[in-house]
Amino acid sequence: MPSATPLSELRDKIDAIDKQILQLINQRASYAMEVAKTKIAQGEQGSFYRPDRESLVLRRIKDLNQGPLTDDTAAHFFRELMSACLALEKPLDVAYLGPEGTFTQQAAIKHFGSAVKTVPATTINDIFNAVENGNCQFGVVPVENSTEGIISHTLDRFLASPLKICGEVEIRVHQNLMGLVDSLDEVTEVFSHQQSLAQCRQWLDNHLPNAKRTAVNSNTEAARLASTHKQAVAIAGIVAAEIYRLNVIEKNIEDESNNTTRFIIIGQQISTPTGNDKTTLVVSTGNQPGALHRILEPFARLNIGMVHIESRPSRQGLWDYVFFIDIEGHCEDNDVAKALELLKANVNMLKLLGSYPKAVL
Repeated sequence: MPSATPLSELRDKIDAIDKQILQLINQRASYAMEVAKTKIAQGEQGSFYRPDRESLVLRRIKDLNQGPLTDDTAAHFFRELMSACLALEKPLDVAYLGPEGTFTQQAAIKHFGSAVKTVPATTINDIFNAVENGNCQFGVVPVENSTEGIISHTLDRFLASPLKICGEVEIRVHQNLMGLVDSLDEVTEVFSHQQSLAQCRQWLDNHLPNAKRTAVNSNTEAARLASTHKQAVAIAGIVAAEIYRLNVIEKNIEDESNNTTRFIIIGQQISTPTGNDKTTLVVSTGNQPGALHRILEPFARLNIGMVHIESRPSRQGLWDYVFFIDIEGHCEDNDVAKALELLKANVNMLKLLGSYPKAVL
């Protein structure tokens, strides 16, 4: 039986590799700073972040990865590396639904990396305002939950906003019950965001049927309130329990085990095609017979996959609706461009909210 390599020898090899990795990381950072100088010399202003470029890099890393690290682990490592390099080029401010510790902040960090400066906002409308006013380069807003469906506030805000969708990110959501109580028998009130209360409805019915359920702006705000009420608890993520020093009474109380929330990145940028994109648009037809068929027909004719369709009141007239649609592909792809031209002839209004890379991580 062959003898094992001495531990000291293995550690020496790891130390030597670490030295090489550090040298290469700093070399990459130097090139990133040169990129910034070149962009400034060419008159480029605003954010240097390019969601299409980062998506292509991360997909390339996954393709190149030969293990033993998983593809996602390798991509996460390079996400953080790109985030740190981008911070050297130009700091990035990203608005999220605060306060600190929310799932929206987790989504921002997952998408942009830890070097980004996350700026808390009180409401979804405030996130849009922060980006529209130029106080932040990008914002992260929730748009859809796998259990409870669409977040209507986000869609409605797009009707009057000039902002574009620049990217998307998904977060696997675990809901946890936390507070200062010693047992469930002491609980008289449950604080949480309305979406989280809905996602845990069955668990609450079974374990806290008599407790009052109070919806608040965010789960982290719920945790803060629970820290000041001895007979109240909150439903929130683990990070919120750490921030407000609450006991985690029950973990993973969401009713659906695959509970996932999709977030979108909003900004002023228009992403170029990456070959693995999604396009979101909003259309209005008026209250006419066969209107939905006329919307769907161009996409079916050109064999374009429809990911999602959602109707919302237009607020322009009684029983008048707009349709938010996600389709496969980029608006500059030939077939997608043809479908959008055909669609324009069949609707009263068409607004392209953005073509952007699909979530990589």
